[in-house]
Amino acid sequence: MLHVPVLLEESLSYLVSQQNGNYIDCTYGRGGHTKSILKLLSNDGFLTAFDKDRDAYLDSKKIDNSNFEFINSSFKDLEKFFKKNSIDGILFDLGTCSTHFDDEKRGFGFKKNGPLDMRFDNTNGFPVSKWLNNANSEEIKEILYKFGDEKHAKLITKSILDYRKKTKIKTTHELANIILDIYPEKKIKIHPATKTFQALRIFINNELEELKIALESAASVLKKNGIIVVISFHSLEDRIVKNFFKPKIKNYPKDLPINSQKEKKFNSIAKKIRPSSEEILKNKRSRSAIMRVFKKI
Repeated sequence: MLHVPVLLEESLSYLVSQQNGNYIDCTYGRGGHTKSILKLLSNDGFLTAFDKDRDAYLDSKKIDNSNFEFINSSFKDLEKFFKKNSIDGILFDLGTCSTHFDDEKRGFGFKKNGPLDMRFDNTNGFPVSKWLNNANSEEIKEILYKFGDEKHAKLITKSILDYRKKTKIKTTHELANIILDIYPEKKIKIHPATKTFQALRIFINNELEELKIALESAASVLKKNGIIVVISFHSLEDRIVKNFFKPKIKNYPKDLPINSQKEKKFNSIAKKIRPSSEEILKNKRSRSAIMRVFKKI
């Protein structure tokens, strides 16, 4: 199983401006970006990588650089480990690690059959199958709409509930086949279960809320002129990123003779960078990636 880092050269060209700087890779995955960042740093530079996945922690043990530390925690905890204005650059490579999809035991994909789990940290919480077998119709439908933009959420939800009357849903193939059997459009570019799996994964890992918290924390620990690079893989993530870094408008009561003020904390220095056709050809999973880069004022 191999994880290929997306937009590697592009992200590092913006991120690493000083060989002796202090950097954070918020999503270690299998170390693709991490190892490349370390090659650009001097012995006086330092890199910290975060990941709440236990397998990522085990993989990080292969790196023996004295200027590297791995923290087995969510990136939303940045402020617990760093002081304000102490970091030169922060990288967010969002979404899932390719090895999650390739390992059927993790339950992220439907190409191979495995337990319907989907947790990044499978030592905490509960697998998505437990929630799916106990949630009511409105709860399931809302998650599919909200996090998957699934237009057939109502139909899929009914099919899930009908199946549950006979037996519990335990595996990825069971859920994929439930959707495949009733999906109205049979000839579409993506598998009919794709959006449902995405929605359930985002929900069970609380991905979007953790991203919002992490961006706030990143803005706090970053130095003036520090860089934040964000690589997102779907519109929900990208929308959160765009909105977070937009200038904030401060409005005053109408009876006060003061105009609205724009509060700007970051400059956008790169918008909507996408993988090249060559990269997409080598790594199809990169095709949905969007990279944005921001500099703290």
